[in-house]
Amino acid sequence: MKEKDKKRLKKFAAHLKKLRMSKGLSQRELSSRCDIDFAKISKIESVKANFMFTTLIELAEGLNVEPSELLDFDRD
Repeated sequence: MKEKDKKRLKKFAAHLKKLRMSKGLSQRELSSRCDIDFAKISKIESVKANFMFTTLIELAEGLNVEPSELLDFDRD
């Protein structure tokens, strides 16, 4: 994976965690609200996994936000 992509994933992971915590959700609680395994959420937040677009949609549904809100972070 390119260094630029790793950096973006790290920023996304931090943003996801911030959104999740602002909703008062644990990783397990978020997992139960969307169709994503707890372990996968943990891997995404710790930058140990890349993910597909459909995962982004599921995360947005679990957080009750628009997918665009998940992508609203400084990517550079």
